[in-house]
Amino acid sequence: MSTQEQKLSAVQAPAAAAPAAPQPPNRRVLVVAAVVALAALAVGGRMWYRSHYYVETDNAYVAGHVHPVSSRIAGVVTKVLIDDNQLVKQGDVIAELDPFDQGVRVEQIQAQIASAQQQVIQADAQIAQVQAQASAAAAQVAQSEAQLVRAKQDAERFGQLYNSQMKAVSKAELDAAVAARAGAIADVAARKDSAVAAKAQIASAKSAREVTNAQIAVLQVQLKDAKQQLAYNQILAPVSGRIGKRTIEVGQRVQPGQSLTAIVQENVWLTANFKETQLAELKKGQPVHVTIDALPGRELIGTVDSFAPASGAQFALLPADNATGNFTKIVQRVPVKITFKPEDVKALSGRLVPGMSAIAEVSLKSDAAH
Repeated sequence: MSTQEQKLSAVQAPAAAAPAAPQPPNRRVLVVAAVVALAALAVGGRMWYRSHYYVETDNAYVAGHVHPVSSRIAGVVTKVLIDDNQLVKQGDVIAELDPFDQGVRVEQIQAQIASAQQQVIQADAQIAQVQAQASAAAAQVAQSEAQLVRAKQDAERFGQLYNSQMKAVSKAELDAAVAARAGAIADVAARKDSAVAAKAQIASAKSAREVTNAQIAVLQVQLKDAKQQLAYNQILAPVSGRIGKRTIEVGQRVQPGQSLTAIVQENVWLTANFKETQLAELKKGQPVHVTIDALPGRELIGTVDSFAPASGAQFALLPADNATGNFTKIVQRVPVKITFKPEDVKALSGRLVPGMSAIAEVSLKSDAAH
């Protein structure tokens, strides 16, 4: 065979070969694809199930009562009896202020009351003296009236003895009797005026005593207020709880209403801001599964307690005005209060505090507790 024929045979050999049989698909690829499909189906099914039977939000925060503690009066701090994060009971002394100014005020008012009480004693003595003078004036009036009766009788008698028919007495004696009668009348009038003046003095003395008693009553009220101000030098805990945000120090001058520290009570709750579209099937009393970010792996069971009377946007400092031309509908969130059992909160030993983030999940299949 020539060289040319050999080359032609080598070129025609592949063309004449039979086509290769198709290879079967790899089982491992099929298994992986099946697993992925099942996983996607499971995830999709779970998402569908949870979207229909559960509502969840991560816009939830622990809330509690935070009581600011301030001074009612101005003063200089002399003692601080608390430390950071300390537990206190209601009525415990948190700090003390310098009581000197309020103490001087109390002593000053007490001295004024003592002086006013002495004035009352003097007024009582004056009233007794004036009453005695009034009694004497009344006796003198009676005496003058008796003398007036006698003077009138003498004047009438002398008038009968001295007339145009009879001159039994002299004209001088008649004039003297008439003058005595006039003098007796004037004396009675004068005595009566003295008696009236004495009665007026009694009324004036009693009025002065009542004014002094009223002043004493005012001073006693001022004394009560001064003693209360003195008591305010001790700053007391308004509630039981834990000390936080302490800013008070010895030597500091504080003003009324100035925040010195805060007391956080142990009874906390959860404020979960659910979308308005999630509220349709939420009811009071439903159990809530709560996960606290700061306590991973520990789930708390809460209870739907109440719903806010308005959305969070309504309580904002500057609520949005939707009556505008560029309105865009936004899903609003409504705060929902979720409470915990006291024993569950106590078991956490103060680790559950206001401000912590949480996730709240409500099962719509669960009936509200009755």
